[in-house]
Amino acid sequence: MSTLIVLMPPRDPAVHSQEWQLPELPFVLLDKAGHSQRAGRSTLGLLPKASATIMLIAARDLLTLAAVVPPLKGPRLRQALPNVVEDHLIQDAQTCHLALDPQRLADGRQIVTAIDRGWFRFLVEAFTSAGHRNLRAVPVSRCLPVPEVAPPAVASPEPAEAIAATAPNASAASAKTVVADVPALEPVTACVLGPVISTAPALLAGVAPEQSAVAVQTALEIAVVRGALAEGFAVPAASVAATVTALAGAAPLTSWVLTNLPGEPASAAARAALVATLPGAQTLAFEALARRALACRFDLCQFEFAAQPWRLDRATLRRLRVPIALVVASLVVAIVGANVQWLMMARQRDAISTQMTELLLNAFPKTTVVLDPAGQMSRQLQQLRLAAGEPSPDDFLALADTFARSLGPVPVNGIAALDYHDRRLEVTFKPGVNVDADLTKRLARNGLAGTQDSSTGKWTIRSAS
Repeated sequence: MSTLIVLMPPRDPAVHSQEWQLPELPFVLLDKAGHSQRAGRSTLGLLPKASATIMLIAARDLLTLAAVVPPLKGPRLRQALPNVVEDHLIQDAQTCHLALDPQRLADGRQIVTAIDRGWFRFLVEAFTSAGHRNLRAVPVSRCLPVPEVAPPAVASPEPAEAIAATAPNASAASAKTVVADVPALEPVTACVLGPVISTAPALLAGVAPEQSAVAVQTALEIAVVRGALAEGFAVPAASVAATVTALAGAAPLTSWVLTNLPGEPASAAARAALVATLPGAQTLAFEALARRALACRFDLCQFEFAAQPWRLDRATLRRLRVPIALVVASLVVAIVGANVQWLMMARQRDAISTQMTELLLNAFPKTTVVLDPAGQMSRQLQQLRLAAGEPSPDDFLALADTFARSLGPVPVNGIAALDYHDRRLEVTFKPGVNVDADLTKRLARNGLAGTQDSSTGKWTIRSAS
């Protein structure tokens, strides 16, 4: 099972939604063991297909906050989330897609992440239309190496003594209380993710390279993680260090610079210049960032964006067009074949009916109306046999003779009465005569059909032809 990890660019607020356009995207393709199979930068349509696809969403597109979430699920939770975060948003909460971190914090709150619904829908539909299945969206800030929070250390007596010295009237107990009330600062992790990439189409081909060059030199994407919360900024390259230091304040700071990004300048000087924007930062390879995305449980594709195995959309129809075409072709062939066979059998029926009509008219020229050639031929032959004095199979003598030969173990003197009318023979046996069950089989072998009336015990014998 292979996984494709793609780093997504942030949304440009100055670009209208109708002008959104994805540039070439850096990606890495990992196999099921986590080994890199392929890495590079490509347009969306040329990205390699994989069993699963993970989008690394830019930190600048997301707003993360910790809130008390009501214990709801499904559509009711989706309706309640905008009311939870509306006080923290500038834009309307209904225009944002809200995702919930499945892991709760220690105080019972949960992390709620907001992203512009139109932009997120644009990303999801773009990948889905390109044929990518099992799609996940992971915040890139969740993939950064975050140092473990150390347990709070025991306060040393020096601060208390200093407080007591500056305030002689304060007691030692009050000084210790002040020290105990100072909250522990959460460690801060900052990462430079590379130059800002525009999502707007280039209107002037000659100006685009200059603009991109200026963007590389002047603006960098940074992600800042503070505990469970994260935020992203686009900062001028010369102000990255000062911005990160100001955001961290007195909290412990861990700095990273994303390197080995596919498509970035491979020269050592360019890499050193990027690292120099944040002094003291460690290097983080893009492949390592992608591997950390595999272990992230926070998926932004929730509610209406949740992965559906069989979603009937353009990509699904495009993928199933060959099987659908084969099924339609099979149905057409079956329908055409059935109609052709029916036409052939209809012609054979008409030919046989014509031959039977000709045979009837040749044998009996006085026939004026032909409705049922076979039945009329049978009746005409029966009339000829009667006129010639030949016995018919349903005459009394023929029926009685054949019935006598079919009695078998039934004694002949056990018959109480024989009645003949309407070309059938009605037989009544004497009381106490045992009629075996094989009488019907013997009658059938001799060309007769026999039925017994269960109420009267009378047998009706007629010709089977």
